[in-house]
Amino acid sequence: MRQWIHDLQEGKGQTGVKYTQRYIGSMVGDVHRTLLYGGVFAYPADAKNKDGKLRLLYEAAPMSFLLEQAGGKAITGHSRVMDIPPSSVHQRVPIILGSPDDVDECYGYYDRCNDPALQARCEARLKGTAA
Repeated sequence: MRQWIHDLQEGKGQTGVKYTQRYIGSMVGDVHRTLLYGGVFAYPADAKNKDGKLRLLYEAAPMSFLLEQAGGKAITGHSRVMDIPPSSVHQRVPIILGSPDDVDECYGYYDRCNDPALQARCEARLKGTAA
């Protein structure tokens, strides 16, 4: 994820355009801006929150549904958000959503990652089990 962000800021992404970051602090506001102007909204997992911070049932999945209906995509890194079966009411997931080209580019970075722990967490999410 860090490498992808760095490459976007340097203009080394697929578009060749330098991306800027914007953070409003509200998922609804940030996703609304993404719908209007393109780009991505990302709240990835980190060392402290290995399963992300946003809740699947009432944050990640509803926004993913809206973005997909608008022609965008939503992933957790290795998998589509809407393919994850809920395992608990407060289940948390990482999320990257936005324009299909940008999300596909991000997916490529995750796909090239050789971290077995990351891949195991993603596979466990799709099976509806904890890693």
